[in-house]
Amino acid sequence: MTRRVTAHLFHSVNGVAQSPDQWQFGLFGPEEGEAMGRALAPVTDVVIGRVLWQEWSEFWPAAAEGDPFAAFINPVPKHVVSTTLGDDLGWNSTRIDGDPVAYVRALREGEGGDIAVAGGIETVRSLFLGGVVDRLTLTTHPVVGAGRRLFDDGVPVTRLELLECTSTPAGNVMTTYGLRAGD
Repeated sequence: MTRRVTAHLFHSVNGVAQSPDQWQFGLFGPEEGEAMGRALAPVTDVVIGRVLWQEWSEFWPAAAEGDPFAAFINPVPKHVVSTTLGDDLGWNSTRIDGDPVAYVRALREGEGGDIAVAGGIETVRSLFLGGVVDRLTLTTHPVVGAGRRLFDDGVPVTRLELLECTSTPAGNVMTTYGLRAGD
């Protein structure tokens, strides 16, 4: 049985996904937290880009005890997309050697639960467009801003299928897409 690969990004109404920590707080309520908990419950592996891995590996191991995300991210095996980091990463992490799309394709054929692609933008984009992300969830926050977008003008037309859509009292819209079958 093939494991499911998921990705979840926060973004603005105009599609900015860069640095959501600068604008999402105050717009993240209990419903968003519960949805994140449900999404992470079946995850047994995380694929993560180098920059985000470096930020998180400095922050999360020292996070406050009892933080639900720290309880998830610290022990879970992490697979890091990087051509510059060495092989001895620590923090229960392995550097992806070679093509990340081929690596995730092989990982999904192994044993375990879901595989979450945590980011960053380039990692999610390349794996999604490479056809290995089964479910892409975007939480759209009611803000407009400047910064990098998940899909820029250079992305080829890619048809998606809406799998789920909900709104929250904080004003966010959570949409989950898959690649449309047959395209």
